[in-house]
Amino acid sequence: MIRPANLRLSHFFSSLPLLAGAIVAALLPVLSEFFISLFNVLPTLLLLLGGAFCLVYGRQREVFLLLVLYVGYFLLDIQVDHFRDNGQIRDDAALVFHLICLLLPLLYALYGCWEERSHLAQDMLARALVLLAVSAVAFGLARRYPQGIADWLAQIHWPSLHGTWMNLAQLVYLAFLLAFIALSVQYLRKPRPLHAAQWVGLCGLLWMLPQVFILANALQVMISMVMLMLVAAVAHEAYQMAFRDELTGLPGRRALNERLQRLGRDYVIAMVDVDHFKKFNDTHGHDVGDQVLRLVAGQLRKVGGGGKAYRYGGEEFTLLFPGKSVEQCMPHIEAVRMAIEQYRMQLRDPQSRPRDDRQGKQRRAGKAASEVSVTVSMGVAERQAEQRSPQEVIKEADKALYSAKAAGRNCIRSAGQRRGAVKLAAGRE
Repeated sequence: MIRPANLRLSHFFSSLPLLAGAIVAALLPVLSEFFISLFNVLPTLLLLLGGAFCLVYGRQREVFLLLVLYVGYFLLDIQVDHFRDNGQIRDDAALVFHLICLLLPLLYALYGCWEERSHLAQDMLARALVLLAVSAVAFGLARRYPQGIADWLAQIHWPSLHGTWMNLAQLVYLAFLLAFIALSVQYLRKPRPLHAAQWVGLCGLLWMLPQVFILANALQVMISMVMLMLVAAVAHEAYQMAFRDELTGLPGRRALNERLQRLGRDYVIAMVDVDHFKKFNDTHGHDVGDQVLRLVAGQLRKVGGGGKAYRYGGEEFTLLFPGKSVEQCMPHIEAVRMAIEQYRMQLRDPQSRPRDDRQGKQRRAGKAASEVSVTVSMGVAERQAEQRSPQEVIKEADKALYSAKAAGRNCIRSAGQRRGAVKLAAGRE
């Protein structure tokens, strides 16, 4: 199912600046010797080092994307160097250029949408065989019918669809259209930084190809930046795997531990626990339990007062407020607790759910749907003279959380309230 709500502009933040920088650099009439040398070696370095980095994380898809880009760059660079050195193009320049312009977006989209599903060695072999087969067929046809293939590629097949703005062969624009559709559907189904980088990279290739023989540095600069986009996206996703919880989308325990090491003198920590979660999970199933955790995470993410939510583990979450006191944070924490309490989640019986989507929409508010809600208990603690480390503050917040559960759940208790209650009980004794 396509969920537009999951689309995130942050997925494009690392790729769009690289694309813009590549266009600006390519448009410059002159580059310094340092940058010319850099962009001449950067594609090779990115293929070797970036490919090794991708293999470490089992990303065969990105390895072959880098390889396809490099092969296209290598073949075009031969033509551009000959044109630059001799002032005229090679005899096979038109054929090579049209073939690369046609095959590059198609292979780019193919490998971009080809997910890792089987054993690493088998997957690598299958991808390599596809690349070899396509290359062999293209090379064989080009050797056997060079002029016929070149004329067919350059021919205007649909005159009514041809525009004066088209600087590439008409078939090339069809190939790019198919590639954009495939990569767009992939991103809409699974919004990820890598899928966003592939889409932006395809835009860069479409801009670059008409400029290959016009702008001196367009080929080297754009290929380098597109390859860098893919490697950066793999690094971005590797970071997310390590520091972000996949189920809820919140920063995970490791991210919390990193943040705790960089806190100042004053801060507040709130521990949050979903009430009766095990019973709810056993009653409604793990799928509904996952929905509950995502619901709670979505509300915690909206906390104000400079707070940030983390998933601590299981059904437990953490709210961190740097530079704040308990009095400053309590209204924001209470607002989140009330938002979770007042949220109503619709549950539908899977056995009675109709197959037809229209009937399902009509019955969602009817008998097939039951309404449930969840609550959370919270324990809050701030750094005091007797709690010098964040771990000690977390322990105090945990004790306050147990106090909130003992008080009937769906409430907030602070470490100060808990200590006051303990002193009052001791005085009565």
